[in-house]
Amino acid sequence: MGGAAAVVAEERLRFSTVVIDAGHGGKDGGSVWNGLVEKKLCLDVAKRVEMALKSNGLKTVMTRRTDTFVELERRARIANRVPSSVFVSIHFNGSRKTIISGGEVYHRSPRGKWLATAISRSIKSRVAGGTRGIFYSNYKVLRETEMPAVLVECGYLSNKREALRCADPAHRQKLADAIVGGLLAARRKE
Repeated sequence: MGGAAAVVAEERLRFSTVVIDAGHGGKDGGSVWNGLVEKKLCLDVAKRVEMALKSNGLKTVMTRRTDTFVELERRARIANRVPSSVFVSIHFNGSRKTIISGGEVYHRSPRGKWLATAISRSIKSRVAGGTRGIFYSNYKVLRETEMPAVLVECGYLSNKREALRCADPAHRQKLADAIVGGLLAARRKE
């Protein structure tokens, strides 16, 4: 392998497990807009991601499987106990500027940026509404996890058109498939 192909292969991440963090839960509902509650959508997409990853031969660990509240520090501790892993926190966004729409992927480290770029590209090519891009952030779950980590905002529930899409299970499956597609694109096989 020479040139650009060698560089791309070197940039890929080695992992056999994906820690999937369904944002919010329990007493923390997250964003509530247009009749949708973020915590429910996060868990739904997280379970869809888990199923798709398992069908692609990857191991998964979920930070929550039900509508329960899990402290941010605990989410990071769960992730940090898993060897050869990456961390994906799944969320939906909201803004008083209801015109804003599109997914966003946040990272804090260079390897997290590589993962964020792969997921953002996958969302852009597979999901209606696309993506607003990747962004650096100091979110606690990104700061306290030791592996490559990203936080995916799947769309703005505050935007009526996007909320309608997010309410549709078929759209949430496309989001999950796009996240998985990005993870697989970023992965270098063990």
